[in-house]
Amino acid sequence: MTLNDSSLLCLGQPHWLQNIIIKEQKASFCLSLCIYQKNGLSFSGPLEDMFGYTVQQFENSEGKWVLIGSPLSGQPAKRTGDVYKCPVGKESNTCVKLDLPQNTTVPNLREVKENMTMGTTLVTNPNGGFLACGPQYGYMCGQQLYISGVCANVSSSFQILNSVAPGVQECGKELDIVMVLDGSNSIYPWSSIVDFLRRFIENIEIGPKLSQVGIVSYGETVTHRVNLSQFDNTQDLLKFVDDLPQHTGLNTMTFLGIDTARKEAFMPERGARPGVKKVMVIVTDGESHDFYKLDKVIGDCENDGIERFGIAVLGDYNRGNKNHFFNVSDEVALLSIVDALGSRIFALEATTGNFTSSFEMEMSQTGFSAHNSKEGVLLGAVGAYDWNGTVVMHKDGKTITPAKNEFYNPNTEAGYEQLAGYLGYDVQSASTPNGVLYITGAPRYNHTGRVVIYNLNKNNTVVVSQILKGEQIGSYFGSVLQTVDVDGDSYTDLLLVGAPMYMGSEKNEQGQVYVYNLNKFEHKFTLKPVNQSCCTARSDSCTNKNEPCGARFGTAIAAVSDLNLDGFNDVAIGAPFENDHRGAVYIYHGDQTSLKEKFVQRIPAGGDGEKVKFFGQSIHGVMDLNGDGITDVTIGGLGGASLFWSRDVAELHANMTFNPPKINLQHSQYQCEHGGRQSVCVTTKVCFFYSIKSDNKDANSAAGETCNILYFRDALLVSLEFGLAEDQGPVLDESLPRSINKTVRQTYDKFTRIPLSALIVNCQITASRRFRIDVTITVRNSRDNAYNTKVTLNFTPNINYVKVEVRFLVLICIILVFLCCDETFKVKFEVNPKHIQEVIQINVTATSDSEELDSTLHDNTVRISIPVKYEVGLLFSA
Repeated sequence: MTLNDSSLLCLGQPHWLQNIIIKEQKASFCLSLCIYQKNGLSFSGPLEDMFGYTVQQFENSEGKWVLIGSPLSGQPAKRTGDVYKCPVGKESNTCVKLDLPQNTTVPNLREVKENMTMGTTLVTNPNGGFLACGPQYGYMCGQQLYISGVCANVSSSFQILNSVAPGVQECGKELDIVMVLDGSNSIYPWSSIVDFLRRFIENIEIGPKLSQVGIVSYGETVTHRVNLSQFDNTQDLLKFVDDLPQHTGLNTMTFLGIDTARKEAFMPERGARPGVKKVMVIVTDGESHDFYKLDKVIGDCENDGIERFGIAVLGDYNRGNKNHFFNVSDEVALLSIVDALGSRIFALEATTGNFTSSFEMEMSQTGFSAHNSKEGVLLGAVGAYDWNGTVVMHKDGKTITPAKNEFYNPNTEAGYEQLAGYLGYDVQSASTPNGVLYITGAPRYNHTGRVVIYNLNKNNTVVVSQILKGEQIGSYFGSVLQTVDVDGDSYTDLLLVGAPMYMGSEKNEQGQVYVYNLNKFEHKFTLKPVNQSCCTARSDSCTNKNEPCGARFGTAIAAVSDLNLDGFNDVAIGAPFENDHRGAVYIYHGDQTSLKEKFVQRIPAGGDGEKVKFFGQSIHGVMDLNGDGITDVTIGGLGGASLFWSRDVAELHANMTFNPPKINLQHSQYQCEHGGRQSVCVTTKVCFFYSIKSDNKDANSAAGETCNILYFRDALLVSLEFGLAEDQGPVLDESLPRSINKTVRQTYDKFTRIPLSALIVNCQITASRRFRIDVTITVRNSRDNAYNTKVTLNFTPNINYVKVEVRFLVLICIILVFLCCDETFKVKFEVNPKHIQEVIQINVTATSDSEELDSTLHDNTVRISIPVKYEVGLLFSA
């Protein structure tokens, strides 16, 4: 085929169609790059404030915005964090801080906002407004700091409607504390015990409806030094303690002292209050002359509901009971553990009525993650229940907080498995025909992580329906979740689970994302990043340009609205540690109810890499922000965020017609001369019909048709390949063909015999090596010319296509023109262990554009069946 200068078509409007190139050689297939990587909007902020940690697209009556979370804003003094509103489509794109921390408050608390990290979580409300959370928000109960977390419910006009803090518990301020002091002669110096008492009592709020402190000392005998109701403020008790005498005595009757305190110090006559938590702190040197009483005395304390804290000094105090002890080498060392002891006791303050001192919701960090479901707002609370975590639902102004073990089965799960599992690290929901499912991740569960799928019954109790387990220790499987409605029918199709710290083959945290079908949450496939070098975009000073980089692919996963206008929603996945921590984002297109396994576009970090790090830390793409009818994508890193415009998609159809429509090679009237040789000239008319797919059509994007004329000599098969030459305007619809192959048909005189083809296919099967199958195919035409011959192979999914080996340069589709002799090539397959079937089936069929009698068609197809006797096994080697 020969092209003249008119192969570069100048077709006029629209401008993006001016550079369509028709090529004789096979072009590299152009992927649909739906996102402009240039000419977007950039918003900058302090890197040290983590500006860009979260991003959300937002719209209200004032216009369109990008909301950006900056959880460390306000440092170094007060890292309260905040959220910025950044205008889109206005003269100035300067971001404005919303000052959410100072206006987010919970009444009747001694709030601690200095490190509340507001903006760590940021989600828009489908009904307007948004929710911003500071999971490190705290408050004081006595001298104890509790980190409960708080969220600001913000209206569409940026006004705080209310504060959501379901982790906040009422401080249980009433404690009756009795100190039981060993005052025998073996305690020396006594001044160390007095110093300990002072530091301990300074941390206690003493007063009416607060805590009370009594003191009992013992040696050979027992003395009540201070009754519980004796002092009504801390300062007066401190003055008394300064002159507290040592009890003395040659014998140490420890259990006499404990038993006396139990029976007498907690009596109403000495100020003990009914219903108030009883706490006993025992200080002893470990030596006891009445040790035989241990079981009975401790059992009586247990029956009376007295929580005990023992401090053993200078000895070998028996720790076989349920007391809590701090071992120290001498009395002076008491001073180093006073703060820890005080915190341990005051951890009881928010758990009145419960005889355990473990944390429940006091350190919950509620709002570490958030998600708006159809039923209410899900808030992850990773610090709840001793950092095992939970998920709180806030619905209609009420809070549903699951009990401690609702997400775990104590009959089948060992306690160490759930220990500090961080349940609630991320939360999602899925819509199904049978109702809403809730999904949460626990990335540290049993070190490998897991995902819990559950719903709530009529009593608002958690009912776990399925568990997904991680496969690698430390991968943080379940730390990132995303559900996707691919086909837009309002029902969820896919669940994507991120494991951003998954260790790759290069021993770095490459990360990967697991894709599950919502039907029984079956694992479909796994997505991984492209291997990028840490030094790809760095200067020549980089020491090792081939150094692999831990991408942490899957740190952010976002379901983005249909980017290529094919009717299916898409997915964007962030790899913020890729390329020396500069980061990148991968775009995957939806396909029916699934997802394509190969990314269609990689968006690397641009600009000054020193200003923006970890590009891809956050992603959001659900709105059209520039009015062109297509969803745009916002990507955040640390130090900035970028808004990328999406490209329109054009449907481009091509057609070719020939003049003359047929040629007679036997009796041709030569029309051209080229190189001294007479040739048959064929005029080819190439027409393109184009239209764009977005709803926003303007004068430059209207549908239309344009044609041009090309000239060929001696052409029988004309191949036309086309594509957009420049990165401007729309992209071509990737589902449409980008090439045409047409044959100029032959005509014959009425006295000339019409040539007929007769294709014959022969196949031979060999096993090249372990798990490999070779099919050697021979195609022969026993009669006249067979134009545009094609060989097609269909095979069962229990084998994978590897490659084709041919003697000549032939495409995979085996296009053979003027086939008149044997052509042999080899197709290689390998066994696919993911699919187990009883038979391997391969069908080989040869066709051509030439006519063939029905009587000779029987040998155009060969069907190969290979019975499978054994399943492909595992090969172990040392």
